[in-house]
Amino acid sequence: MKAESIKIDTEYIRLQDLLKLSGLAATGGMAKLVIQNGEVKVNGEVCMMRGKKLRAGDTAAYDGVTVTVTS
Repeated sequence: MKAESIKIDTEYIRLQDLLKLSGLAATGGMAKLVIQNGEVKVNGEVCMMRGKKLRAGDTAAYDGVTVTVTS
């Protein structure tokens, strides 16, 4: 499994924006579909809320890649 990190300068980042920023989803529409299909895990649990707020220390996993949010 590949791992990477995304540094944010704000309090949080929404899940769909994290997927786009990390390159795991090419568009917002693609991010919406993979989240609604239950293909994305946040902190080890399936998350189907595309507006889920991720803060420093949270992780999101999709398609064999885990992205960690850092501040």
